Amino acid sequence: MKKDYAVVGKSVRKLDAMEKALGTATYTTDIRLPGMLYGKVLRSPHPHAKIVKIDTHKAEALPGVMAVATHLNTSKVKFNTSATSTFTIPPLQPVEDQYIFDSVVRYVGDEVAAVAAVSKSVAEAALKLIEVEYQLLPAVYDPIEGMQKGAPEIHHCEVGKNIPGEKIHIEMGDVEKGFAEADYVFEHTFKLPVQKQAQLETQAAVAQVAVDGKVTVWSTTQTPHPTRRILATIFSLPYSKVRVLNPPYIGGGFGVRIGLSAKAEPIALALAMLAKKPVKVVYDRKEDFTSSDTRHSGYITVKTGVKKDGIFTSRKISATLNTGAYCSWGAELPGVLGAMGLSLYYCPNQMYDGHSVYTNITPAGAMRGFGSPQAIYAVESQMDIIADELGFDPIEIRRKNIMRPGKDWVLPYPCLSSGLEECMDRGAAEIDWQRRGKPTQQHSTKRRGIGMAAGTHVSNSWPFCVDYSNAYVTVQQDGSIHLASGVPDMGTGTITTLSQMAAEVMGVALDQVGITIADTESTPFEIGSHASRTCYASGTAVVAAAEDAKKQILEDAAKTLNTSPEDLYIADGIVYSLSNAELNIPLSKVAVEAHLRGKQFIGVGRIIPKNAPPYLAHFAKVEVDIETGKVTVLKMVAAHDVGKAINPVIVEGQLEGGLAMGLGYAISEEIKFDGKGTPLNDGFHKYMLPTAVDIPELKAIIVEANDPSGPFGAKGVGETGLIATAAAISNAVYDALGIRFFEIPLTEERVYKALKERK
Repeated sequence: MKKDYAVVGKSVRKLDAMEKALGTATYTTDIRLPGMLYGKVLRSPHPHAKIVKIDTHKAEALPGVMAVATHLNTSKVKFNTSATSTFTIPPLQPVEDQYIFDSVVRYVGDEVAAVAAVSKSVAEAALKLIEVEYQLLPAVYDPIEGMQKGAPEIHHCEVGKNIPGEKIHIEMGDVEKGFAEADYVFEHTFKLPVQKQAQLETQAAVAQVAVDGKVTVWSTTQTPHPTRRILATIFSLPYSKVRVLNPPYIGGGFGVRIGLSAKAEPIALALAMLAKKPVKVVYDRKEDFTSSDTRHSGYITVKTGVKKDGIFTSRKISATLNTGAYCSWGAELPGVLGAMGLSLYYCPNQMYDGHSVYTNITPAGAMRGFGSPQAIYAVESQMDIIADELGFDPIEIRRKNIMRPGKDWVLPYPCLSSGLEECMDRGAAEIDWQRRGKPTQQHSTKRRGIGMAAGTHVSNSWPFCVDYSNAYVTVQQDGSIHLASGVPDMGTGTITTLSQMAAEVMGVALDQVGITIADTESTPFEIGSHASRTCYASGTAVVAAAEDAKKQILEDAAKTLNTSPEDLYIADGIVYSLSNAELNIPLSKVAVEAHLRGKQFIGVGRIIPKNAPPYLAHFAKVEVDIETGKVTVLKMVAAHDVGKAINPVIVEGQLEGGLAMGLGYAISEEIKFDGKGTPLNDGFHKYMLPTAVDIPELKAIIVEANDPSGPFGAKGVGETGLIATAAAISNAVYDALGIRFFEIPLTEERVYKALKERK
């Protein structure tokens, strides 16, 4: 495919920029329907309890209350709020461990009942009138404790005590033989925090049931088509009778709604069925924090065998993760963690064992990076430990061991391209790497350090999970193009980049492309937006659909121009001959003449994507106040192999946003729980998100290694910006202080305590 593109590779303005800048973009919270009611949810104050009795009579008698839903009058079909039931490939089976409402609550914030009323205030008043009698049950909050023989059983599990799904095992070579051959063996355990997605728009859904029983649900889901399947299954409806759509925008996602938006959709639909009126359910910020998925916390142990020359002989990683009260993605995420942790570096002998554990805290699920940030924090922290112990420069020891195309690895697809070495070189130059290790003046109370970390991820979830995309490209009678894809736009520039690809293939200007997204009624099946897949996988389907439509156009135009289709191409909306520059015809004329003969050009793209590893190197410059323990990040550099940047400014925006999220993971963000399982950080006022004043100088460096499997050579980039950030910052803090931290975030309290202990 040609390298000098007309639209692809250009930083065109995002197609939704004006709508969002002017405040006219529509989100789920903006939906208003005639007669619409408002739903509110009663939540458990206990971490583990049985509902002995629930009395809703007083709530039902309150004027303005139209419906009350509990476990007594709603569906008893088990499900998983994540899209795992759509994604899981046999013989593995999805873990389905939830009802809309259950007679047992398993964490503080679990759903007990819901009310639909004429206003939010009436609904909230009704919640206070619901009388619930609980029988308290024992609770457990730590995953290690949750596996013990005496721990309370949260769900019955076949594999082991409170272990959902399967234990993940990955192996290549002989790790014990590799350790025996090593000159040095390093083993370290790292502890990980609970992090929240903190997307701007909370979980929300509006459900409407038509007189013929057809259901329409507007929601914040990242996966409209899989969400339709989940809802249809819960309520025993044909898929064809359920429409799920974004309206069309989502105020961020970061993985928290791959599948349902927590339980906003089924609760809204259950209330709509009971009340026989449309119902809107919108989580407040506290509910979003306490009752929707978080990032998995837990423990990771990395053991590595190394020769004196720095070459790895063996590596073993193990992980025990806290999946909270319900599985969500807890059966799948440990596998990604292990695969990414092992595949960054070449090592002939590798092994991974990992799993999640049920506990009585807020469920953990998908969050940007999906296991990779946890793995890379541990692996890359140990890389610096090894380099320090053996006297190697951290970049040099990485260069000796990085995975290179053509080598064997644990993943079930080949590594076809890598720009990691270029990422390291360009990032090092930008951060002024040669100054690393230079001591700060001793009379100063500030110490500065420089650190780095490498990383990798995926460009979709195939072949670990079901992953495929479809797209339609329809040529209108005036020669303009309409594109239909079921993937959402969460603010990531999806509609822009997909339209750029369609315009490039079709040889038309970008303003000639219209697009419909994220609606199960008007788009073909699409897995959705997750796993950094939209540009790579959905883009591949769009390119395939456009190529199909273009083939039809050229075949038709060839008859008119009395030449062969192979002699023709399209540029600037005109079909030209390669052999005769004077032989051409406007695309609009080809389209309208086909219309007059009863024909329209409709291209269909049906693809199962391949996969491509995006590579990255992050560099951090920090300053640590040794009197207070405060870590200030002065500069972050992110050099990323993105294959091909379809829209460079959008790519830079993704990387910079990821760096900010990774900064929080490294130094400030954490949800803690008290001794009774109550979250202590239940809103922005208590959860230490980095603010504008905390964001340092950011430098995004785009490396284009051009992967042959991606559209125009592109790879995934949506999650990669945060994957190595915490490790880079932690390594920089070590350079500043000489103190190694095995737990994040590096809060002032944690760093100050370490400084005092060293003194």
